Amino acid sequence: MAGAKVVMPRVKLGCQGLEVSKLGYGCMGLTGIYNAPVPEEDGISMIKDVFNAGITFFDTSDIYGIDHANEILVGKALKQLPREKVQLATKFGVFKVEPTQVIINGTPEYVRSCCEGSLKRLGIDYIDLYYVHRIDTKVPIEETMGELKKLVEEGKIKYIGLSEASPNTIRRAHAVHPITALQMEYSLWSRDIEQEIIPVCRELGIGIVPYCPIGRGFFAGKGVVESVPSKSLLEVHPRFTGENFEKNKIIYTRIEALAKKHKCTPAQLALAWVLHQGDDIVPIPGTTKKKNLDDNVGSVRVKLTKEDIKEISDAVPVDEVAGASITENLMKVSWRFADTPLPKDSKLSA
Repeated sequence: MAGAKVVMPRVKLGCQGLEVSKLGYGCMGLTGIYNAPVPEEDGISMIKDVFNAGITFFDTSDIYGIDHANEILVGKALKQLPREKVQLATKFGVFKVEPTQVIINGTPEYVRSCCEGSLKRLGIDYIDLYYVHRIDTKVPIEETMGELKKLVEEGKIKYIGLSEASPNTIRRAHAVHPITALQMEYSLWSRDIEQEIIPVCRELGIGIVPYCPIGRGFFAGKGVVESVPSKSLLEVHPRFTGENFEKNKIIYTRIEALAKKHKCTPAQLALAWVLHQGDDIVPIPGTTKKKNLDDNVGSVRVKLTKEDIKEISDAVPVDEVAGASITENLMKVSWRFADTPLPKDSKLSA
């Protein structure tokens, strides 16, 4: 959708006072995973382009890139932006990613050391939104949250978030200190959080931040009309490989046809569908290309009726999507397995 410059709406994320742009930006891809890392100057330029497009909500993590490269890159870009106008989210808890497992650490000592490290790498005095990236199922969530609460009291973080947390873990964490946002995978072809997760968040006043809202680029034509880059995680992703991918191409074709009807691109339609799921939802698509950034920003102008939403949803029946939404090692640390032991002094513990 070409035309005049898009005015990016601003929304409240959660009920604790955090205000962000309706569309965020996931920085992860700037240092690899789905494509080759971009040169540092290009990454900084992209972040500035994102900000100039009206997006002020940036998402990174201490595990993105080799030797914390993503936070270092974001920190350098922040020096060229007005800090008070940026809402920065980063994450901790993923200690190491291996082919067969992901090692998680949620101990209070690790919480604090990670926060101090991120502040230093980012070159800032406080983190706007600090997420528990994955839940350590060996440590009571109350212990992890207790340390995060102290960091809020010390002014090192403003708001607390969770990522890939189960309904039970969300409730227990929120009881220690209010959770501002929950980051989860959510898109046209990954809708399993609709049953339990979204209702719990809305009951508690927690904002929802969908990652991979365009299906890891699938609904932008990744692998269908444009090739998957070599050494990309998508080369081994269950939905992008073998017979699964051949089946999923049919889904892309349906969205492509609906996008023509709405006079937008397939990526814009997929992102607009997520944006229309509620005022409490702020997706964080990532890209390394200015063209794709403009495309994503344009999705804010796509208006959909309830009938349109149903038609788009029906075009992607979840039981027809072929392949798991994530690789096996990440599935093991997803919200499906995210409950933690109760504290020893809990009245509920055995």
